[in-house]
Order: sequence, then structure tokens, then C-alpha cells
Amino acid sequence: MSPLLEVKNLTTRFHTREGVVHAVNGISYELEEGETLGIVGESGSGKSVSVLSLMRLIPEPPGRIEEGQVIFEGRDLLQASKEEIRHIRGNNIAMVFQDPMTSLNPVLTIGRHLREPLQLHLGMSETEARARSVELLELVGIPGAEERLDDFPHQFSGGMRQRVMIAMGLACNPQILIADEPTTGLDVTIEAQITELVERLQEELGMAVIWITHDLAVVARLADRVAVMYAGHIMEKAEVEQLYEDPRHPYTLGLLGSIPRLDEARKEWLTPIAGLPPDLTDIPPGCPFRPRCPYAIQKCDEERPPLIETHTLDHQSACWRWEEVQRDLKEAGEVAEASSDAYRE
Repeated sequence: MSPLLEVKNLTTRFHTREGVVHAVNGISYELEEGETLGIVGESGSGKSVSVLSLMRLIPEPPGRIEEGQVIFEGRDLLQASKEEIRHIRGNNIAMVFQDPMTSLNPVLTIGRHLREPLQLHLGMSETEARARSVELLELVGIPGAEERLDDFPHQFSGGMRQRVMIAMGLACNPQILIADEPTTGLDVTIEAQITELVERLQEELGMAVIWITHDLAVVARLADRVAVMYAGHIMEKAEVEQLYEDPRHPYTLGLLGSIPRLDEARKEWLTPIAGLPPDLTDIPPGCPFRPRCPYAIQKCDEERPPLIETHTLDHQSACWRWEEVQRDLKEAGEVAEASSDAYRE
């Protein structure tokens, strides 16, 4: 059975006065029906640009999708007409952006935001769309939904605005919901409420989710599979439990080592990743993580490692020395401490 979404060799560049920014560099992944895929990495790793590219929301110029395919229901979205892709956005594939205050139009009511996609994609009358808007606000847990339709975004808290964004995304019952760092800027209590909401809605509606974040703790709870991005490349892909219990790329290991933990498995100081991400206008040959990597060898300078299958099914790593990373972790006793279980509790 074919995957619901298949991204193949997606490559996006930004042509600026300072040079060509290599934002996304030939990434590939699949998304199955009802699955949650987490895409993680530091700021600037290309996470958001990659999903904006598949939605054809990259500003052109300066941006340009230079290569790749995004196959959805047998057709390549990168080759679709503007009219076709407008029909797919919001209707089949919806997106929740990371800053609801700038994503919502401050001069339009909440009701107007919700009615528009219902009337545009589903052909509802204004009365039908208003009734459905009330249902959507109730679905995402906003009290007094009928009255709140006439309020403006500034009258909602940050967490409530994000719930409105999720309601907008769910308006047309999409097959895929893309959540681009939806809990950024929210306090931990509201963050937990939003992640619980998405988790519940996915179970109820059966949609697939792509969750973009730098927070590996959230991914451990929500995701089925994880793709780790760095400098526009996917460095490691695996099922979530496998990634946390047995990371096979030095960058993934660094990300996990820098997460605060409250359980007994964390007794030592946090270990930050040395150095800084590369300049995306001047990425050297070889592995982009090489300047920050404690496992780097001369081959890493000369040739970029491909994303290859490791000994475990569906676990891929773009590292020449992934076997040594795995061996050293096991010898040091740093792997078998029930990593994902601790984060899920």
C-alpha cells in the first residue's frame, strides 16, 4: 500500500544578496495514514522551510524549490497548478503555524477566520459555516463558543489563539495536519494542553500529523517516527522508541544529551553540543556536522555520508561511524535507561 505522503529529494534554495542559502538539501521521507511524524532539530535546520515547501508556501523570489517530488494521492504537488494547490491547502493538507498572533488577521473576527475555509472549500452557506465554526471551537475546548465567534484575536490568550489555529486547520477534515512548532512561546501548562488536544483529535479524526519542533520531549510523547534535521539534511530517521533508546548519529546523541531530565537516569551535567551550526550560504563538502562532531575523521571532510539503513529495520543514519557511536554508547551504559519511557510519563 502506498504511503499517504511521499517526499522525495526535496531541495529548496533562497537566492539572496549575501549568496544562495541552502535551506533544504535533498530530504526524503514518507507519511502513512494516521501516523505522526516528528521532525526535530535546532533553529535554522530547515524544519519549517521543508514543510512550507511541500505546501508551496515559499515566497518566490527569493525562494525556489529546485528539485524533488511531493507525492500526495498519486500526484506531485510541486507540479500542480496554483488553483489545484489552493484547493489542497486547508482542504486535504492543513497547517498550524507557530505564532498564532501573527497568523491571525487582527482586524477579522474569529468567526470570519473559521467561516472562510468552510465556504471556500466546502461551499457552505454563511449560516452553515457559522454553525460548523461553533462546533469547531467546542471541539478544541473553547468555552462559550457561540459568543466568542464575534471576538477578535487580541481578546484571546496565547493558548486560546493556538486552539483557534487548530480549529481552522481541522475545519475541512484534512487528511494531514502539519503543526509547525505550535507550542512555541506558550508556558509549559498550556503546551501540555495543546499537545494533549492534538493527540486526542488525531485519535478521534484519524488524520496523519507532521509535528515540527525542537523539543524532543514533546516528540517522544506524540510521534510514531522521527526525522532529525541539521543544516537542511536529514541526519537520522527511526521509530521514536528506537531513536531515544539507541541513537545512531552523533548529532542525535548531542540533542538527547542536552535535554533536562527529572528522573534518575539523569545524574550528570547536561552536555551541550560544541560550536555553532554552519553558514547555509557556504556549506563545505562532506558532512555538515563535521566541525562539531567528536567522531569526525578525514572521510567526513571529503564526502557527505548518505542516509543508510543500519542493522535495525527502518532505522537510518547519515554517519560513516554510526556503528562506533552505537558501540560506545552501549559500552558506557548510557543507552539502556528507558529513555522514551521517562519522557512519556
